[in-house]
Amino acid sequence: MPTEPFPVDKTTPAEPQALSVGQLTAQIKGTLEETFPSVWVTGEVSNFSRPQSGHCYLTLKDDVAQIRAVIWRGSASRMAFELRDGVELICHGHLDLYGPRGTYQLVIDRAMPRGVGALEQALRELKARLAKEGLFDAAKKRPLPRFPRRVGFVTSPTGAAVRDFLQVLGRRSSGVEVLVIPTRVQGEGAAEEIAAAIRAANRVRPALDTLVVGRGGGSLEDLWAFNEEPVVRAIANSRIPTISAVGHEIDVTLADLAADLRALTPSEAAERIAPSSAELSSRIGSLRDRLHRSVWRRTQASRQRLTGLAARRPLARPFVLLEDRQRLLDELERMAGERISRKLGDRQALLARIAGQLDSLSPLGVLARGYSLTTHGESSGHGESPSKIGSVVRSADRLAPGDLIHTRLAVGRVASIVKSIHSDP
Repeated sequence: MPTEPFPVDKTTPAEPQALSVGQLTAQIKGTLEETFPSVWVTGEVSNFSRPQSGHCYLTLKDDVAQIRAVIWRGSASRMAFELRDGVELICHGHLDLYGPRGTYQLVIDRAMPRGVGALEQALRELKARLAKEGLFDAAKKRPLPRFPRRVGFVTSPTGAAVRDFLQVLGRRSSGVEVLVIPTRVQGEGAAEEIAAAIRAANRVRPALDTLVVGRGGGSLEDLWAFNEEPVVRAIANSRIPTISAVGHEIDVTLADLAADLRALTPSEAAERIAPSSAELSSRIGSLRDRLHRSVWRRTQASRQRLTGLAARRPLARPFVLLEDRQRLLDELERMAGERISRKLGDRQALLARIAGQLDSLSPLGVLARGYSLTTHGESSGHGESPSKIGSVVRSADRLAPGDLIHTRLAVGRVASIVKSIHSDP
């Protein structure tokens, strides 16, 4: 029987001793826990969350790496400061490996703040500089239009934010036209794209009534584009009333401060933009009822007032007022006649009294009582002045025999020539 030139070993080789995934994970877990039973780590907090269980989940990071961390509720309740993104911590704890996921994490039992993280510090400096320029002034905030017709939304077209926004807005008001202006909302270059989209929205014709800039929630890093200067300046310079709707309720972005209105989420922005159709219908119905009641009350009050006016004497008997005025006129006429008669009687009596006084002083009255008035006539040649002719003779010494004199009696005149002069003893 021929032999084979190259003998072959036909025995089956032994199977290598392989570890299961669980065994390997358990060995790594034991090695980690034995190697790092107690460790101090410093890093910046990111992706912080605290659900209802009270446990705190976060990521510690620096410039080159990051590690997941957890603070159980008991340890978290003993901390005297508030944990949040951007805070740099000095933490004590131990490493633990979570087998179902094959990931390791730092279990923190003590922590103290070291200071403000790099991102937080940069954010504070930018906020202070832009605030000094007046980009966040409350006096510059504009009110939103009450019933907008065209709304622009600067956001990622593939995110849940735009779906939530359209769903809520469509449910509240079906008459609003929405223009989605697509852009990236996170990552390198996202801030420039968002700013360019805002400027493009301001060039849309017909013009938009309201502009929404936002996205759904995320970590501080995810939302960082809304803290960058190009986005903040674009919002501040927007001619359209702008809503910042960055879905992060805890931290306020600089875009929130620059916008005319901040909404906690895109869904809330939709609620703030358009009133609900049902609410408007209810409001209109309430106003209509109030208007009807007001008109009815005014009508009733006017009717009562008109009835009261109609019952008054001038309207019920329109000629009474004229008759009263005629009666008053007659009375005034009678009183005026009586007063005039009395005045005339008084004046006539006064006139008679004055006439009697004048008559008693009149020369004619004296003549009537038997007296006479003698005046000079032509002179007999004694050289009297012609000016004496007609003057009253008051003394016999002023006459000479042969003088012509005139005597006026109560009735008629007498011309005489003086024959002799006799002076009274």
